[in-house]
Amino acid sequence: MANENTFSGVYPCYENQFSIGAAGAQTLNSIADCVTFGVSFENGVEEWTPYSSEGWKRRLMTGKGVTITVTAKRCVGDTGNDFVSGLAFKNGRQSEADFEWNFPDGTTVKFSGAVINLKSLGGGEATNVAPLEFDILSNGKPTVTEPT
Repeated sequence: MANENTFSGVYPCYENQFSIGAAGAQTLNSIADCVTFGVSFENGVEEWTPYSSEGWKRRLMTGKGVTITVTAKRCVGDTGNDFVSGLAFKNGRQSEADFEWNFPDGTTVKFSGAVINLKSLGGGEATNVAPLEFDILSNGKPTVTEPT
């Protein structure tokens, strides 16, 4: 990881680090063999056109959500990987977890009680490595901690 006090410039994606654990747990664990991740923001924007704007729209961001899509390989015996795969047959509050995203510059984003949407577990061709694919869906406002 880069030193947060001297970090600048571009960086490889693998310098982003993730950890996960039961909602409210003291300790979060990394997830072995993550291969790719993608982040999408869902934004609620309300629009209106007042008479005084002469036809020009006004806008206000009124809501946000984040989805982090992860593809990994199933790694039996890794605490984080086992935790995610253990959610396969859970519903409701049992499918929630705390998730933390650490950026290379030292910024940390913690999603408390995020919904873990497991999408693929263990399937594939005979010679494939078993997948572990899931989405982390924000469930309320995350806690963002800037580097010091």
